[in-house]
Amino acid sequence: MAWNGGTEIWVGGVNTWECDEMGHLNVRHWVAKSMEALAGLAAALGMPDAFSPLAQSTLVVREQHIRFLREAKPGAALTARGGVAAMGEDEARLLIVILHADGTPAATFQTVVRHVTADGARAFPWPRRIVEAAQALQVEIPDFAAPRSITLSPIGESQGSLAKADALGLKRIGLGVIGAPDCDGFGRMRTEILMGKISDGILHLLGPDRGLAEPAVEGGPAPRIGGAALEYRLVHFAWPRIGDRFELRSATAHVEERFRLLRHWMIDPLSGRPWASAENVAVGFDLDARKVVRLAPATVEALQATARPDMAL
Repeated sequence: MAWNGGTEIWVGGVNTWECDEMGHLNVRHWVAKSMEALAGLAAALGMPDAFSPLAQSTLVVREQHIRFLREAKPGAALTARGGVAAMGEDEARLLIVILHADGTPAATFQTVVRHVTADGARAFPWPRRIVEAAQALQVEIPDFAAPRSITLSPIGESQGSLAKADALGLKRIGLGVIGAPDCDGFGRMRTEILMGKISDGILHLLGPDRGLAEPAVEGGPAPRIGGAALEYRLVHFAWPRIGDRFELRSATAHVEERFRLLRHWMIDPLSGRPWASAENVAVGFDLDARKVVRLAPATVEALQATARPDMAL
């Protein structure tokens, strides 16, 4: 069903190089496109230069809740519409919906932003002109953008730390450094980089076959099985800069026949403190039938034995 709420804030499409081995738009590029759309929404709010290095104030993303509803393949035409779901003194919850050419929602982003100074990211209240513009851009969160398998309970401080990751025996799925291409005009890590680093390392957690290898049907080839994400929550606590190192520690928090709930901590290996946390709903994906694959009972039992439900965001 087509959705035409909010206002149009971005128009674009899917490049082949943005797609992964599953044959569809990779999660990092979904987030990157949402950030382009966020710039369009900022302009509608009266902040056309919010992400320019010359800006006096900008928006930092505190967290995102993402629903992936319909895959996008190379060459797909996409647009984005959005608006303001809620606004506080210096924060706002913004809704961005990326749509296919027929208006069908492809992905949704509830993005919590904070209004900050561009130089030191110090929060300060919205000016009246932006509050007034937000009133004209108000939208309701539609059911298809609401949380489904992930809760949006408030998070004060992250539970993540290097010491706790070691104590829990969390798998290291990423280790590296933030480079110049990873940073925005203010020298801070771009929002989509967190998603990209998780995507890069996910098979270190799941294994090369994601625990989903299936035998061939008699007389035919083995099914081609991959993976997909249905829902994500990304929470930022600090923003690495060029040269800052990161370590990703991850675990399965919950598993059942339909999906696995995975959690991730992006940690500063120097201080041991968290840069960010994330959780996502991961599913097996039949690459030919383009449908979700259920986990075998034996796989569920094996994964449950190693799950870390005490790993919180």
